[in-house]
Amino acid sequence: MADQPAKKVYPPNYITPAGFKRLAEELTFLRTKKRPEVVSALGDAAAEGDRSENAEYIYRKKQLREIDKRLRFLSKRLDDVRIVDPAAQPHRDRIFFGATVTVEDAEGEAATYRIVGVDETDGAAGDISWQSPVGRALLGKGIGDTVTVKWHAGLRELTVAEIAYR
Repeated sequence: MADQPAKKVYPPNYITPAGFKRLAEELTFLRTKKRPEVVSALGDAAAEGDRSENAEYIYRKKQLREIDKRLRFLSKRLDDVRIVDPAAQPHRDRIFFGATVTVEDAEGEAATYRIVGVDETDGAAGDISWQSPVGRALLGKGIGDTVTVKWHAGLRELTVAEIAYR
């Protein structure tokens, strides 16, 4: 009997209820509004004649491919998520998925991060993935714990100052 190749195991796709709602709304919008509009515009462009030199037709075909690609991606992601409500976290003295964490660096500068799923990250808002270097380093830590994190400019020490679940 030949050895079977090992099946790759992916980490769970955790997501907050708000993140799930946002992705589900995008899926619904693309499926019910945007795609039908593009299909209609594509039909109009196709009716104009020679498709090989019709810029509108070529653009609409490309736009439809991009929408279909995003629809497939969202459908797969939403089929495979585990919704985790941060408000239901019983262990509020430690950092887990959904926590809002305030940390201080060696110079005493504070930064606040929210630990979210990979589909919800938004660096400008302070939403970081639980799989990011900072997110992984903070998971399981409590107030007063210090972690060393690989940063774009080297290593940084961060000390947990506050943990909240909103």
